[in-house]
Amino acid sequence: MAERRPRVLYLAFYFPPSRASGVYRPRATANLLVERGWDVTVFAAPMPFLRDAIGSFDERLLDSVDPRVTVVRPGLNLFAWQRELGDYSRFRGTFPHLARSVYEWKKDHVFPEHYASWAWASVRRALRMHARKRFDVVLATGNPFASFAAAWLFHGLTRTPYILDNRDAWTLDLFNEEPAFEEGHPAYSWERRVLKSASNVAFVNEALRSWHAERYPRVADRMMVVPNGWDSDTLDVVVEPPVKIRDGLEERRPRFSYVGTLTANQPIEAMVDGFARAREHPDLTGAALDLHGYLGFFKGADDKLRKRLAAALDQDGEAGPGLPPGVEYRGPASKTELHEVYRNSDVLVFLAGGARYVTSGKIFEYMAAGRPIVSVHAPGSAAEEVLGDYPLWFNPGGLDPKAVAGAMVAAAKAAAGLDQRQVDEACAYAARFERTVSLEPLLGRLTELATRKRGVAL
Repeated sequence: MAERRPRVLYLAFYFPPSRASGVYRPRATANLLVERGWDVTVFAAPMPFLRDAIGSFDERLLDSVDPRVTVVRPGLNLFAWQRELGDYSRFRGTFPHLARSVYEWKKDHVFPEHYASWAWASVRRALRMHARKRFDVVLATGNPFASFAAAWLFHGLTRTPYILDNRDAWTLDLFNEEPAFEEGHPAYSWERRVLKSASNVAFVNEALRSWHAERYPRVADRMMVVPNGWDSDTLDVVVEPPVKIRDGLEERRPRFSYVGTLTANQPIEAMVDGFARAREHPDLTGAALDLHGYLGFFKGADDKLRKRLAAALDQDGEAGPGLPPGVEYRGPASKTELHEVYRNSDVLVFLAGGARYVTSGKIFEYMAAGRPIVSVHAPGSAAEEVLGDYPLWFNPGGLDPKAVAGAMVAAAKAAAGLDQRQVDEACAYAARFERTVSLEPLLGRLTELATRKRGVAL
């Protein structure tokens, strides 16, 4: 009789086809676990939430999920996202103020997130599945952090060990580097509760691990760093210098590219102003800056950013009065199109908000492309730990537009003389951050826990 495969319950609310920023880490983790012989069940957000409530999904991402992964979508109370009377329940439609009071009381006294109902629905569904075929270990990723509460409750009911994977921070505002809630907020007691029972807690960089270790010293020895990475299965690595022939013509002007979702937390003005100044250099006359990505993660989010960019761009995406010549918004690029975007780019612009606690998953993909990278972020960013040894990094040291322009000019000159040896060196450095490499400590720990739970060697 064949030995039963180790079984993991993966609580990953944002999972394909969601296009939230943290979706690629759970996708890669689930795929890798299946490839390693695991029985993987992912609990994810319900489709009505992705389609109707936040309007943030990309159907093409589903094609990148291994078909052997079982995806379950427990229900979610959409109270917080309902805007039309026709969507209201009979109770809410009849007693709107009472319904609001009951909902807010639950959020204040039961669990401080709009996603609590998904957590409780997940536990109920998991218990039924566990009764038929038990799970050996639970992996929960946040945000939302209701997944952590679900893992904690399921552990309390079944004694199944769990690991918490922090793609984000619950009680720390990563961009302002201050507590995310006022003192006494229930998020703090919930965070303390779920960390106390966790077998391990993973963070994407050392700065985040250290902050939490100082705050929760009794859990510090169970905390680990599992950095983000780039996905070789969805990105064809560029292993050659930038192309100089485009549309059948030799193109001498350098092409800068930003790839990723644009948000209000990013120093967009510093990037645009720096590029305008760089374009005054004789070698950058006619240079282009292409912006590839969505405007915000969710429907109706970042309205200020959307309005600002809409005013700066005409209907054809050409630069308007708010953006200098050469800057064009190209719209989102799918994972399948990224190879061509990187191949046709001379220099990549790494635009990031926040500082020491923010690494950004996009930087790993940038390095894998083997292109010169110009940083546009506050000094001290956690990404600098990763970029420090990348051979084609150009760091202005801050957000001063003059310094950004200088870094862009230097990067463009490097791109003009880029040879195969330099590209190979850059790609070799990036290889250590390929997702299957960076996830190895997490998978190793999951295997240990499943082995201990089952009492057999895997």
